[in-house]
Amino acid sequence: MANAVQNRINDPVSENAVNVMAPLTFMVPQAEKPALYSAAYTGGAPDFHFSVEQHDVLVADIRAHAGSFSLDKEGFEFRAVPTNVADLYDDNAVETAYYDEIRHLLTQEYGASQVAIFDATRRSDGGHGASNKDGNRGPASRIHVDYTAKSGPQRARDVLGANEFERLIESGARIVQVNVWRPISGPVQRSPLALADATSVEAADMIATDQVFPDRVGEIYHLSHNKGQRWYYVPEMTRDEALLIKGWDSLEDGRAQFTPHSAFALPSQTAGTPARESIEVRTFVVIE
Repeated sequence: MANAVQNRINDPVSENAVNVMAPLTFMVPQAEKPALYSAAYTGGAPDFHFSVEQHDVLVADIRAHAGSFSLDKEGFEFRAVPTNVADLYDDNAVETAYYDEIRHLLTQEYGASQVAIFDATRRSDGGHGASNKDGNRGPASRIHVDYTAKSGPQRARDVLGANEFERLIESGARIVQVNVWRPISGPVQRSPLALADATSVEAADMIATDQVFPDRVGEIYHLSHNKGQRWYYVPEMTRDEALLIKGWDSLEDGRAQFTPHSAFALPSQTAGTPARESIEVRTFVVIE
């Protein structure tokens, strides 16, 4: 498989590909369950009960093979989908017009009967981060998956309502957690998003981690390093483009269920490179 992927990266279609070697941040496996105590819990800086390490990996150009990636196989898709929303820092515009665009996109892409949007997060690696209703956010620099086999269905139950969630599951409907990631400005020349090909990630690579908040304990996956993992990114991504990223799937039939991802530093970026600004909308897509 590794040879096939390397051939795909080096084939004539990829002659102009912008592949890079870059450090990604992985979790170091440990005996006890890792935990992250949030700033809201500590009242100051987050408290991390685990260690991380960096490994230099090949991060290949998605553009050379964009049409061959799918949410169900690799766990992500790349789309040219312009937005008509001029200001993605405008909360009202995001929660009305932009959410409508996201619902339309995912309904068309997956034949959804409903698309439940439950969160939008802006991030920037410039200054103090990007503005959000709950505070400023910078890029997430540790490889992670937003949900786990435990927290994915729990979050779906919370968002859709317990009765509706049970009805859907009992009827054989499928529920997929999908994030839509887009640059607010572009092209992105610093801190782009790296995504793991889900077919190259072993179940043992994913480490369930508690996220502790004042009123609840959530759970995400971090990722330990494995030489067999394959990584991709979109060079010079623009605001008219988007990544669709799977965070959890109610079907357990061998298709991708989780997509590890992380911001990373490009070898070419400097302190003077324009900051990366992005917005990520989290959804549950229901397919009946």
